Amino acid sequence: MWHATCRALLALALCCAPVVRADQTVRVAIVGGPVLAGVWPRLVERAQQATHLHISTVMAAPKDGVVPAFARGDADLLLIHGSDEAFFLAGHGLSGPLRPWALNGFAIVGPHDDPAGVRQATDGTDAMRRIAAADAPLLAFRDPGSFTIAQRLWKRAGIRPGARQQWPDESAKPQQVLVTAAQQGAYAIVGYIPVRFGRIPDAGLDVLLHGDPLMQRMYVILEPGPRHPASRVQRQRAARLAQYLVSAAGQAALVQADQDAGGPWLHPLSQTPDLYPSGE
Repeated sequence: MWHATCRALLALALCCAPVVRADQTVRVAIVGGPVLAGVWPRLVERAQQATHLHISTVMAAPKDGVVPAFARGDADLLLIHGSDEAFFLAGHGLSGPLRPWALNGFAIVGPHDDPAGVRQATDGTDAMRRIAAADAPLLAFRDPGSFTIAQRLWKRAGIRPGARQQWPDESAKPQQVLVTAAQQGAYAIVGYIPVRFGRIPDAGLDVLLHGDPLMQRMYVILEPGPRHPASRVQRQRAARLAQYLVSAAGQAALVQADQDAGGPWLHPLSQTPDLYPSGE
Protein backbone atom coordinates (compact mmCIF):
# COMPACT_ATOMS: atom_id res chain seq x y z
CA MET A 1 0.00 0.00 0.00
CA TRP A 2 2.79 2.42 0.93
CA HIS A 3 4.70 1.78 -2.31
CA ALA A 4 1.47 2.09 -4.34
CA THR A 5 0.74 5.47 -2.74
CA CYS A 6 4.25 6.71 -3.54
CA ARG A 7 3.91 5.55 -7.15
CA ALA A 8 0.56 7.31 -7.52
CA LEU A 9 1.95 10.58 -6.19
CA LEU A 10 4.95 10.36 -8.49
CA ALA A 11 2.69 9.68 -11.47
CA LEU A 12 0.66 12.78 -10.56
CA ALA A 13 3.83 14.86 -10.54
CA LEU A 14 4.85 13.55 -13.95
CA CYS A 15 1.51 14.18 -15.62
CA CYS A 16 1.30 17.72 -14.26
CA ALA A 17 4.96 18.62 -14.77
CA PRO A 18 6.02 21.33 -17.22
CA VAL A 19 7.49 20.27 -20.56
CA VAL A 20 11.26 19.89 -20.22
CA ARG A 21 13.87 18.27 -22.41
CA ALA A 22 14.30 14.57 -21.77
CA ASP A 23 18.01 14.88 -22.56
CA GLN A 24 18.35 17.07 -19.46
CA THR A 25 17.32 14.29 -17.08
CA VAL A 26 18.65 13.98 -13.53
CA ARG A 27 17.80 10.75 -11.72
CA VAL A 28 16.86 11.09 -8.04
CA ALA A 29 16.52 8.46 -5.32
CA ILE A 30 14.77 9.65 -2.17
CA VAL A 31 13.50 8.10 1.05
CA GLY A 32 9.76 7.63 1.04
CA GLY A 33 8.55 10.21 3.59
CA PRO A 34 8.67 13.35 1.41
CA VAL A 35 6.92 11.46 -1.39
CA LEU A 36 4.33 9.89 0.92
CA ALA A 37 3.44 13.33 2.31
CA GLY A 38 3.02 14.70 -1.20
CA VAL A 39 5.75 17.33 -0.78
CA TRP A 40 8.38 15.96 -3.15
CA PRO A 41 6.08 15.59 -6.21
CA ARG A 42 4.98 19.22 -5.81
CA LEU A 43 8.54 20.39 -5.29
CA VAL A 44 9.63 18.52 -8.43
CA GLU A 45 7.19 20.62 -10.48
CA ARG A 46 8.72 23.85 -9.17
CA ALA A 47 12.29 22.62 -9.48
CA GLN A 48 11.78 21.61 -13.11
CA GLN A 49 10.39 25.02 -13.94
CA ALA A 50 13.32 26.75 -12.22
CA THR A 51 16.18 24.56 -13.47
CA HIS A 52 14.79 23.34 -16.83
CA LEU A 53 15.90 19.87 -15.82
CA HIS A 54 13.79 16.76 -16.23
CA ILE A 55 13.72 15.28 -12.72
CA SER A 56 13.15 11.53 -12.77
CA THR A 57 12.43 10.06 -9.34
CA VAL A 58 13.78 6.59 -10.03
CA MET A 59 13.19 5.29 -6.50
CA ALA A 60 11.26 6.35 -3.39
CA ALA A 61 11.90 3.77 -0.68
CA PRO A 62 13.49 3.21 2.74
CA LYS A 63 17.22 3.86 2.95
CA ASP A 64 17.95 0.13 2.60
CA GLY A 65 16.69 0.49 -0.97
CA VAL A 66 17.83 3.94 -2.05
CA VAL A 67 21.39 3.79 -0.68
CA PRO A 68 22.45 0.72 -2.72
CA ALA A 69 20.66 2.13 -5.79
CA PHE A 70 22.69 5.33 -5.58
CA ALA A 71 25.93 3.44 -4.93
CA ARG A 72 25.32 1.28 -8.05
CA GLY A 73 24.86 4.38 -10.17
CA ASP A 74 21.10 3.95 -10.66
CA ALA A 75 20.59 7.52 -9.38
CA ASP A 76 22.58 10.74 -9.78
CA LEU A 77 21.30 12.39 -6.60
CA LEU A 78 20.32 10.92 -3.24
CA LEU A 79 18.11 12.50 -0.57
CA ILE A 80 18.13 10.71 2.79
CA HIS A 81 18.47 11.48 6.48
CA GLY A 82 21.91 12.34 7.75
CA SER A 83 23.04 8.93 8.97
CA ASP A 84 25.88 6.42 9.13
CA GLU A 85 24.91 5.26 5.65
CA ALA A 86 25.34 8.78 4.30
CA PHE A 87 28.73 9.18 5.98
CA PHE A 88 29.93 5.82 4.67
CA LEU A 89 28.96 6.77 1.12
CA ALA A 90 31.05 9.92 1.48
CA GLY A 91 33.89 8.06 3.17
CA HIS A 92 34.07 5.52 0.34
CA GLY A 93 34.11 8.25 -2.27
CA LEU A 94 30.70 7.31 -3.63
CA SER A 95 29.23 10.68 -2.68
CA GLY A 96 30.45 14.18 -2.14
CA PRO A 97 30.03 16.05 1.16
CA LEU A 98 26.60 15.93 2.78
CA ARG A 99 24.51 19.06 2.12
CA PRO A 100 21.67 19.82 4.58
CA TRP A 101 18.37 20.26 2.73
CA ALA A 102 15.29 19.98 4.96
CA LEU A 103 13.96 18.59 8.24
CA ASN A 104 11.11 16.32 9.24
CA GLY A 105 9.43 15.98 12.60
CA PHE A 106 8.83 13.19 15.08
CA ALA A 107 5.92 12.63 17.44
CA ILE A 108 5.28 11.09 20.83
CA VAL A 109 2.53 8.50 20.52
CA GLY A 110 0.84 6.80 23.45
CA PRO A 111 -2.30 5.41 25.10
CA HIS A 112 -5.51 7.37 24.71
CA ASP A 113 -5.87 7.74 28.49
CA ASP A 114 -2.34 9.22 28.57
CA PRO A 115 -1.37 8.39 32.17
CA ALA A 116 1.73 10.63 32.04
CA GLY A 117 -0.18 13.67 30.77
CA VAL A 118 1.87 14.10 27.60
CA ARG A 119 -1.02 15.93 25.90
CA GLN A 120 -0.56 18.78 28.38
CA ALA A 121 3.21 19.00 27.84
CA THR A 122 4.61 22.26 26.50
CA ASP A 123 7.24 20.50 24.37
CA GLY A 124 9.12 17.22 23.98
CA THR A 125 11.41 17.87 26.92
CA ASP A 126 8.45 18.49 29.21
CA ALA A 127 6.79 15.35 27.85
CA MET A 128 9.81 13.23 28.73
CA ARG A 129 9.89 14.70 32.23
CA ARG A 130 6.25 13.72 32.64
CA ILE A 131 6.87 10.19 31.39
CA ALA A 132 9.78 9.78 33.82
CA ALA A 133 7.84 11.28 36.75
CA ALA A 134 4.94 8.88 36.15
CA ASP A 135 7.40 6.00 35.63
CA ALA A 136 5.39 5.27 32.49
CA PRO A 137 6.81 2.80 29.97
CA LEU A 138 8.54 4.21 26.87
CA LEU A 139 9.44 1.80 24.11
CA ALA A 140 13.06 2.05 23.00
CA PHE A 141 12.29 1.92 19.26
CA ARG A 142 15.17 0.46 17.23
CA ASP A 143 14.92 3.18 14.58
CA PRO A 144 18.09 5.35 14.78
CA GLY A 145 16.09 8.54 14.29
CA SER A 146 13.71 7.85 17.15
CA PHE A 147 16.60 6.81 19.39
CA THR A 148 18.46 10.04 18.58
CA ILE A 149 15.40 12.18 19.36
CA ALA A 150 14.82 10.37 22.66
CA GLN A 151 18.42 10.82 23.79
CA ARG A 152 18.36 14.47 22.80
CA LEU A 153 15.25 15.09 24.89
CA TRP A 154 16.55 13.15 27.89
CA LYS A 155 19.73 15.19 27.80
CA ARG A 156 17.84 18.48 27.53
CA ALA A 157 15.60 17.42 30.42
CA GLY A 158 18.62 16.50 32.54
CA ILE A 159 17.12 13.09 33.27
CA ARG A 160 18.65 9.64 33.21
CA PRO A 161 15.81 7.36 32.08
CA GLY A 162 14.82 4.44 34.24
CA ALA A 163 14.39 0.85 33.13
CA ARG A 164 10.71 1.37 32.27
CA GLN A 165 11.65 4.23 29.94
CA GLN A 166 13.95 1.91 27.99
CA TRP A 167 11.67 -1.02 27.29
CA PRO A 168 13.01 -3.12 24.39
CA ASP A 169 11.22 -3.05 21.06
CA GLU A 170 10.60 -6.69 20.25
CA SER A 171 8.53 -6.05 17.12
CA ALA A 172 9.09 -8.48 14.27
CA LYS A 173 9.18 -5.53 11.84
CA PRO A 174 10.02 -1.87 12.53
CA GLN A 175 6.62 -0.82 11.16
CA GLN A 176 4.92 -2.81 13.95
CA VAL A 177 6.48 -0.77 16.76
CA LEU A 178 3.17 0.79 17.80
CA VAL A 179 1.45 -2.59 17.87
CA THR A 180 4.02 -3.63 20.46
CA ALA A 181 3.64 -0.32 22.32
CA ALA A 182 -0.14 -0.74 22.43
CA GLN A 183 0.18 -4.26 23.83
CA GLN A 184 2.39 -2.93 26.62
CA GLY A 185 0.49 0.31 27.28
CA ALA A 186 3.67 2.18 26.40
CA TYR A 187 4.64 5.46 24.76
CA ALA A 188 6.92 5.62 21.70
CA ILE A 189 8.67 8.22 19.58
CA VAL A 190 8.11 7.75 15.84
CA GLY A 191 8.28 9.76 12.64
CA TYR A 192 5.25 12.01 12.27
CA ILE A 193 4.82 11.39 8.53
CA PRO A 194 4.84 7.55 8.76
CA VAL A 195 2.29 7.45 11.57
CA ARG A 196 -0.01 10.06 10.01
CA PHE A 197 -0.03 8.31 6.64
CA GLY A 198 -0.32 4.76 8.00
CA ARG A 199 3.16 3.57 7.11
CA ILE A 200 3.43 2.83 10.83
CA PRO A 201 -0.04 1.61 11.95
CA ASP A 202 -1.09 3.45 15.12
CA ALA A 203 -2.69 0.32 16.69
CA GLY A 204 -5.24 2.52 18.46
CA LEU A 205 -2.66 4.81 20.05
CA ASP A 206 -2.90 8.61 19.81
CA VAL A 207 -0.43 11.16 18.53
CA LEU A 208 -0.04 13.13 21.75
CA LEU A 209 2.67 15.64 20.90
CA HIS A 210 4.44 16.83 17.76
CA GLY A 211 5.82 20.05 16.32
CA ASP A 212 8.72 20.56 18.73
CA PRO A 213 11.73 21.77 16.70
CA LEU A 214 14.00 19.65 18.92
CA MET A 215 12.13 16.60 17.62
CA GLN A 216 13.35 17.04 14.05
CA ARG A 217 15.91 15.22 11.91
CA MET A 218 17.89 16.54 8.98
CA TYR A 219 17.55 15.39 5.39
CA VAL A 220 20.73 15.72 3.35
CA ILE A 221 21.57 15.77 -0.35
CA LEU A 222 24.35 13.57 -1.71
CA GLU A 223 25.89 14.23 -5.11
CA PRO A 224 28.13 11.69 -6.87
CA GLY A 225 31.61 11.35 -5.43
CA PRO A 226 34.81 10.42 -7.30
CA ARG A 227 34.06 6.67 -7.19
CA HIS A 228 30.41 7.02 -8.26
CA PRO A 229 29.76 5.77 -11.81
CA ALA A 230 27.99 8.98 -12.90
CA SER A 231 29.26 10.65 -16.05
CA ARG A 232 30.53 14.22 -16.16
CA VAL A 233 27.22 15.41 -17.60
CA GLN A 234 25.20 13.55 -14.97
CA ARG A 235 27.35 15.12 -12.24
CA GLN A 236 26.75 18.58 -13.65
CA ARG A 237 22.97 18.08 -13.69
CA ALA A 238 22.97 16.64 -10.18
CA ALA A 239 24.98 19.61 -8.92
CA ARG A 240 22.55 21.99 -10.63
CA LEU A 241 19.54 20.44 -8.93
CA ALA A 242 21.29 20.18 -5.55
CA GLN A 243 22.28 23.84 -5.67
CA TYR A 244 18.71 24.84 -6.45
CA LEU A 245 17.26 22.76 -3.59
CA VAL A 246 19.49 24.42 -0.99
CA SER A 247 19.23 27.92 -2.47
CA ALA A 248 16.88 30.60 -1.16
CA ALA A 249 14.58 30.01 -4.14
CA GLY A 250 14.61 26.25 -3.60
CA GLN A 251 13.90 26.59 0.10
CA ALA A 252 10.98 28.93 -0.65
CA ALA A 253 9.68 26.38 -3.14
CA LEU A 254 9.94 23.69 -0.45
CA VAL A 255 7.81 25.79 1.91
CA GLN A 256 5.18 26.34 -0.78
CA ALA A 257 5.15 22.68 -1.82
CA ASP A 258 4.74 21.68 1.83
CA GLN A 259 1.82 24.08 2.26
CA ASP A 260 0.16 22.77 -0.92
CA ALA A 261 0.53 19.23 0.45
CA GLY A 262 -1.38 20.18 3.62
CA GLY A 263 1.72 20.39 5.84
CA PRO A 264 3.71 21.14 7.83
CA TRP A 265 5.44 17.91 6.91
CA LEU A 266 8.91 19.12 5.96
CA HIS A 267 10.69 22.17 7.31
CA PRO A 268 13.22 24.45 5.58
CA LEU A 269 16.74 24.95 6.84
CA SER A 270 15.75 28.29 8.35
CA GLN A 271 13.80 26.31 10.97
CA THR A 272 16.80 24.22 12.07
CA PRO A 273 16.64 23.99 15.89
CA ASP A 274 19.42 25.41 18.03
CA LEU A 275 20.83 22.35 19.74
CA TYR A 276 23.65 24.28 21.37
CA PRO A 277 22.27 27.52 22.83
CA SER A 278 24.72 29.90 24.49
CA GLY A 279 25.79 28.92 27.95
CA GLU A 280 25.20 25.16 27.49
